[in-house]
Amino acid sequence: MKEGIHPNYYQATVTCNCGNTFVTGSTKKDIHVEICSKCHPFYTGQQKAAQARGRIDKFNKKYGLGQA
Repeated sequence: MKEGIHPNYYQATVTCNCGNTFVTGSTKKDIHVEICSKCHPFYTGQQKAAQARGRIDKFNKKYGLGQA
């Protein structure tokens, strides 16, 4: 391998907007992200519930159920 062409490799600290931090390897020293596995709906299980509520509401609206 050629010398001098590879970037430096650091132990990077990743910081999320929710306040979660963790360490990983990267060519940057600090990384700031908007969403992580602690606050993402897919990983927290909130996504399935939101999708199910939408389907239930759509069904009730289509067949006129749940109206007084």
